[in-house]
Amino acid sequence: MQRLSSRTRRRLAGERGATAVLLSLLLVPVLGFTAVAVDIGALYAERAKLQVAADAAALAVAADCARGACGDMQATAQGMVDANLGDATAAPPVLASNPNRVTVSGRTPREHWFAPVIGHDATEVSATATVAWGGPSGGTAVLPLTFSWCEFEQQTGGGLPSGTIQRTIYLTKSSTTIRDCTGPSDNVVPGGFGYLVSDPGDCRASSARDERSTSSTGNTPPSECSAADFASWVGRTVLLPIFDEFGGTGSHAWYRVYGYAAFRLTGYHLGGHFSTTPRPCGGSERCVTGYFTRFVDLGEAFDYDSGAPQMGAWVLRLVR
Repeated sequence: MQRLSSRTRRRLAGERGATAVLLSLLLVPVLGFTAVAVDIGALYAERAKLQVAADAAALAVAADCARGACGDMQATAQGMVDANLGDATAAPPVLASNPNRVTVSGRTPREHWFAPVIGHDATEVSATATVAWGGPSGGTAVLPLTFSWCEFEQQTGGGLPSGTIQRTIYLTKSSTTIRDCTGPSDNVVPGGFGYLVSDPGDCRASSARDERSTSSTGNTPPSECSAADFASWVGRTVLLPIFDEFGGTGSHAWYRVYGYAAFRLTGYHLGGHFSTTPRPCGGSERCVTGYFTRFVDLGEAFDYDSGAPQMGAWVLRLVR
C-alpha cells in the first residue's frame, strides 16, 4: 500500500480548507436565493388569500349598500376579512357614486422563513377590491314571462317593493288589476298572453332595456319549457322583464323592456300541466303568485347600468 507523502497530505489539507472557505462564502448567496424562492412564493400565496378576503369584504359591503342599508361598513369588511384570513386588517371602505361602487383594501404582515438571514424579517402584503353595482340593463331571464309596468305599479304602489306582501299577478288576458293594464280588449297585444319567445332549445329569454322582445303566442308557456323548468324556481327569486310599450299582433307582437323586477315565485297556474298545488287561480285564468322583493344578483346572467330603473333588483360586479 502506497503511503501519502507529507507534501501530498499538506496539499489535500489545504484544498479542504479552501473548500470550506469557499462554501462559507457561498452560504450567504445560497440562503439569499432560498429566501427568494421560498419566501417570495409564500408572499404570492398570502396575497392571493388576502385578495379573496378583500373581494368577499367588498361584495358584502356593496350588497348591504345596494339594499339601501350600508350599516357599519368597517365592521362588515373586517368581519369578512377575518372569516377568510384571520390576521389581516381591513381599511375603512371607500364609497363612490355614478356609478355606485365601494373599494375595500386589506393588509397583513407576512413573516419570512429564510429572509431574516439577510436582514428581512417580514413584508406587509396588501390587496384591494372594488365592487360596482346598478340596476339590471339586460340579460337572460330564467323564465320567459313579462309583466307590464302598469301591473307592477299597481301591485307595488309605484315604489320599491317591500317583499312582505304576497301578490297574485294575472297574465294580461285575465288581469283584473286595472283595465288600463290590459287594454280595451282585455289583452295587451292580440295573441299575446305575457309569454316571451324562448332562447333556442332553452326555457329562458334574453332581453335588454329599451329593446323589443317578441311575444310567444299561445295560452301556455313556450314549447321549450317543461313543468319541471317552472317547478325548479318555486321559492326562489327571479328577475323578470317589465315592459312599458307594446305593439303588433300574433307572432309579430312585441314588448319593449323598461327594466327588470325581482320576484320571488311561490306558485303559478299557466294552463295544462303548468300549475302548483293548490292552484293560485283557476279555470281559464293565468297567474303567478309571489313577492316583488329586493334582490342582489351576484351571478353573470345580467349586465348592470347605474341609470337603469330601480325595481328592487341590483346587479353587483367585481371591477378589476
